[in-house]
Amino acid sequence: MLTSAELLEKKCVPQKIALSNAEIAHYLTVIDSWTHQAGAIEKSYAFNNYYETLAFINAIAYVIHAEDHHPELVVSYNRCTAKFNTHSVNSGKGGISENDFICATKVDAIFQQSFAQSPAQSAH
Repeated sequence: MLTSAELLEKKCVPQKIALSNAEIAHYLTVIDSWTHQAGAIEKSYAFNNYYETLAFINAIAYVIHAEDHHPELVVSYNRCTAKFNTHSVNSGKGGISENDFICATKVDAIFQQSFAQSPAQSAH
């Protein structure tokens, strides 16, 4: 399986088959603090205020649009939760694909590079 550095270098491509539970479990060991819940992988990010939360969303918007793989975002004053799954796999029934982990890794990289330096912030 891939490392997080290798995932960061990959581009999303159309997927037809979802990952197995064993594959999902392995990928979760490769990326930091993401969980598998309700048919998606998710992670929450903490910020100092609403402005930083929105700045993060704007920062990830370009990357996720370029990958054409968009997460569900749950936004509050100082927190954003990103949830990824792939609707097109398993004949449209949905599931989790490698694309979800590629984008999760890229979202983490943006957070680490631009937002994690502040002492009040941490990823959960």
